[in-house]
Amino acid sequence: METTAKNSLLIVDDDNFNLTQLSNILKQEYSVRAVSSGAAGVKAAEKFLPDLILLDIMMPEMDGYEVLAALNKNAATANIPVIFITGLDNKSDEKLGLQLGAVDYISKPFDDVIVKLRVHQQIRNINQLRTIEKLSMIDQLTGVPNRRNFDNRLETEWGRAIREHWFVSLLMIDIDHFKTYNDTYGHQQGDKTLIAVARGISGALKRSSDFCARWGGEEFAVLLPNTDSAGSMVIAEHIRADVAELIVPCDNGNVTRMTVSIGANTIAPTKDSSVDEFIKKTDAALYESKNTGRNRVCRYVMT
Repeated sequence: METTAKNSLLIVDDDNFNLTQLSNILKQEYSVRAVSSGAAGVKAAEKFLPDLILLDIMMPEMDGYEVLAALNKNAATANIPVIFITGLDNKSDEKLGLQLGAVDYISKPFDDVIVKLRVHQQIRNINQLRTIEKLSMIDQLTGVPNRRNFDNRLETEWGRAIREHWFVSLLMIDIDHFKTYNDTYGHQQGDKTLIAVARGISGALKRSSDFCARWGGEEFAVLLPNTDSAGSMVIAEHIRADVAELIVPCDNGNVTRMTVSIGANTIAPTKDSSVDEFIKKTDAALYESKNTGRNRVCRYVMT
């Protein structure tokens, strides 16, 4: 049976008794890490990227305010919510913490129920936001990633290719004569075909790093990290052949078939390379495929 991973917490407190007490309160529901200094807290947050940090204010050398300021300066940790642990009963301390970005307070001595409720509230907020974010990155019709998701992934893989001196390949895929298909069979049947083609493309990709997204309308994009030109052409041809074999049934019992045209392009990007030019050249290869008969793969060749 598949199990859901626990949300992760990082507790930062120089008092080992507090660390043990909080860990015991929370370890049944969450994956808990605990460190005993502010500097160690910053390093642990950067390394493990917990979902939520419980941070003591009064610590030697680096207090909680300084830790929170350091977390806020790092893009990787700036959005991790922080609950301050405090024995202070001073509104000015609470005000300063909130101004720095803390989301809540837990007061000492600890009340088990209050601790659990405050942590649960923040974790629930985090999980809800993640669900919303995930839904906003998926094309609702086909179930594959959407254009926004693709743009984010391309930015990530582009940077990795520059650092690792890798090739990155892109396929632009267009369903042939889709407007005519819609006019003939109706938009509901067209939606069925879009879903089938999305599944066909995704099914042809064998590596977890390969990434299919709906570019828009009847067009899809496939990102192939660490893939040279020859490798991209093999994958593109698999996609073309697999889609050509798809059968999309109609409500009246008839069946329809569909083909795609594919443009392929490969680059080993450098810091001077342009993502926009890369996409533009891939589009040029796609148009060549469409203009030379469709149901084929054309590779961009520099002239």
